[in-house]
Amino acid sequence: MPAKQPTGSLSDLHEISAVQLRDSLRSGEISARETTAHFLARIAERNPLLGAFITVTAEQAMADAAAADARYARLRKSSAAAPAGGTAKDLPLLHGMPLAFKDLTDVAGVVTTHGSAALDHKPAPTDGAVVAVLKAAGVISLGKTQVPEFGLTAYSENRIAPPSRNPHAPSRSSGGSSGGSAAAVAGGLLPFAPGSDGGGSIRIPAAACGLVGLKPGRGLVPSGESSADPAGLVVAGPLARSAADAALLLDALVPSPGSSYLDAVAQEPRPLRIGVSLDSPWSAAFPFTPEQEALAALRAGRDMLEHAGHAVTEADIRYDNRYPDAFTTAWTAAVGTARISPHREALLTPLTRTFRRRAQQRSASKLNESLAFLRQFTRDTIAQYGAWDLMLMPALAQTPRPVGWFTGATHGDERWPAAAWAGDADDDYRRQCEFAPWSSMVNVCGLPAVTIPVYWTRGQPGEGLPMGIQLVGPKGSELLLLQVAAQLGF
Repeated sequence: MPAKQPTGSLSDLHEISAVQLRDSLRSGEISARETTAHFLARIAERNPLLGAFITVTAEQAMADAAAADARYARLRKSSAAAPAGGTAKDLPLLHGMPLAFKDLTDVAGVVTTHGSAALDHKPAPTDGAVVAVLKAAGVISLGKTQVPEFGLTAYSENRIAPPSRNPHAPSRSSGGSSGGSAAAVAGGLLPFAPGSDGGGSIRIPAAACGLVGLKPGRGLVPSGESSADPAGLVVAGPLARSAADAALLLDALVPSPGSSYLDAVAQEPRPLRIGVSLDSPWSAAFPFTPEQEALAALRAGRDMLEHAGHAVTEADIRYDNRYPDAFTTAWTAAVGTARISPHREALLTPLTRTFRRRAQQRSASKLNESLAFLRQFTRDTIAQYGAWDLMLMPALAQTPRPVGWFTGATHGDERWPAAAWAGDADDDYRRQCEFAPWSSMVNVCGLPAVTIPVYWTRGQPGEGLPMGIQLVGPKGSELLLLQVAAQLGF
């Protein structure tokens, strides 16, 4: 469905695409203050239901928007002899664009909670890498979005703020760990948002909320996290409603003179050889059966790809069954070294507390062995994927889960946030791995991947729950993945 065009009314700014909003800001059709005020009003209206934001920085956002408008006015005055819109080339790429950052990422002067009740919540002294890059590109930050504690889980629930909910079905989770950001984009509280992905944290919430979610390859953009990452798993990337919007945000994250993802995203990709697989490195530890909705999404995606001229064939991928233990060791290493006062450890969620204790009990040699194994796993997996141009699999094995399903918590009633997590950590973790069994190995391999919302459980776009596919490409294939998403109509 084509994106809604600007009509001159400010009441529908959240309905137009991020690309159209950017163009309207750069042309002077709308101001940064008008845009910021509109999205802050959307947050005030919708966030009590969605729990997308932990912190809203309205006063600072309006001040930053006023500064953006003043800069625009100065440029316009100095270019008075130029035709209308002549100042656009002198503006930063995302002049006046509103967005927000995960509450794992430092924004100067704003508290970073890491989603944890066990930490002292103090304003960050400086901007994190992603924040600095995007502020330089002209964005206006509206606040910090909901995350699980330390970003560890595939759902965005913690003990400090209401859980993040799915805009398409508020009883369901928006996924994690970029769940608050995904809920904000899907719910029209933001035009797009940066997420970070260390084991599926962009792609899982994108799939749950019906968005395009791109995990770039290792090293292309700065990490979105402010914690140690010994396996190099975490990378920042866009959550957006279309491939074009994702390309625009990627252009800001990866400024490259003379080239643009947005300019090239609409180009038709060549016919591709695509391997389709349900194999997962988690199958040996946590045998699972994909739900029918996941298989229906895979069939829908395969049909779309074949209709577009690509050759899709079955792929038999073999993964070493030592993977689950090695990945878990690497993924949870940082939580073992987090600075948490002993008397506050009881405030951690059961999953964090359990994995922190285990990480602290592991020897350095155990971590090194796991990292060495993951390097070999990467070589083996990339060699197998190399028989195809792209790999295709479901984005998730199950429909978006109910809020509290992973933990047994009683969210959404008057007992929150005192409600206890009823389930144990290992059951929680198993459920997550069965929910999203095709995501973490992409981080280990450092490869780009995109999730595309190709299917809805009631048949029509926007009806029922979204389900998607994941396409994984070789190093440097971010543009190709976005081109395929755009080719499929997203």
